[in-house]
Amino acid sequence: MRRGIAATALVASLALAATACGGSDSGDSAGGPVTITWWDTSNATNEAPTYKALVEEFEAANKDVKVNYVNVPFDQAQNKFDTAAGSKGAPDVLRSEVGWTPAFAKKGFFLPLDGTEALADQDKFQPSLIEQAKYEGKTYGVPLVTDTLAFVYNKELFAKAGVEAPKTWDDLKKAAATIKAKTGVDGYWGSTAGYYAQPFLYGEGTDTVDAGAKKITVNSAAAKKAYGTWLSLFDGKGLHKADTTADAYAHIQDAFVNGKLASIIQGPWEITNFYKGSAFKDKENLGIATVPAGSTGKAGAPTGGHNLSVYAGSDEAHQKAALKFVNFMTSAKAQETVALKNSTLPTRDDAYTDKVKADPGIAGYQGVLSAAQPRPALPEYSSLWTPLDDELPKIAGGKESLDEGLKNAETAITKLVPDFGK
Repeated sequence: MRRGIAATALVASLALAATACGGSDSGDSAGGPVTITWWDTSNATNEAPTYKALVEEFEAANKDVKVNYVNVPFDQAQNKFDTAAGSKGAPDVLRSEVGWTPAFAKKGFFLPLDGTEALADQDKFQPSLIEQAKYEGKTYGVPLVTDTLAFVYNKELFAKAGVEAPKTWDDLKKAAATIKAKTGVDGYWGSTAGYYAQPFLYGEGTDTVDAGAKKITVNSAAAKKAYGTWLSLFDGKGLHKADTTADAYAHIQDAFVNGKLASIIQGPWEITNFYKGSAFKDKENLGIATVPAGSTGKAGAPTGGHNLSVYAGSDEAHQKAALKFVNFMTSAKAQETVALKNSTLPTRDDAYTDKVKADPGIAGYQGVLSAAQPRPALPEYSSLWTPLDDELPKIAGGKESLDEGLKNAETAITKLVPDFGK
């Protein structure tokens, strides 16, 4: 979901200005190969080199297609694509966060892929991920990588304290106190970001909205209970206080990978960075479990990841080349390569080879995918976390009460989905 991108805004802007393609403006020579542009939103340092190598492999096997590879900072890509597609200058292929797929499909920016070469292996993909790539019955993306949040912990510290991975949030509070007493380090450090609070909502059987009923539920009794539990995990023995600074993500991550913290909630996009820390030089020390359950007994985390989507505004020749490229990049062989190099999770079962599952991080996250909850096909859904990103740090930092913060979030969400009731 969240990941750092090693690229400056200036360099990105220049690169995009120079390479934004689309249809007949791609500079193809008569009788020569078709040149398509791919905007890759992966981490420029940890992941992009693998994708670049796959592009070269594709070009070697398909002499009739050239790929203009552009790495776009993830946090800028959604707005940049929206602007480019609106002016008919978008890339032929976009690595789209799963939450963007229905939004861009609704605008007519993505090509329906049903029955195309891109989805020739549709039955090989996890059905829930294909379903999440749909909007109004049509499929607009091919799952490239998937992810979810998990309870991630330091096995050595847990063993020293004589505790196991918690099954409930109450179990976590008890474990954190014991870990602090036995090892001297905090047992858990929570995030104040809206996305990371989703498991608490699912644990109470609710969400920010009920898309089917067209109702805003972020300030419901169940949501208040969920966020109350989330808030309680910033105060207590072995529970680290809330970090509401702009660098909170980095602070939490650094403490965990260097053994100064016993557990966090995190996604598989950090697997390679876990292994770089002093606490996980032995990869087997990385513990991964399903997030704790709420009072309903339910445990779940949001399904994330990225699809490859094709721009609807490209001409037929470029769309045909783009569909061939998407098929290649999402093949079992390509996904195995990406998993082995980047430690990300494949979206098709035949890519989970013995080599891939030998990585304890990937194997661990594969084990929690069954508890992942797909997002509703609501174009505005991903934007609903923004109000929570604004309000939750204020709540956790004591600047406003839980009731005030959730009421403010409800008001902001009302503006994003004005046809929803309360």
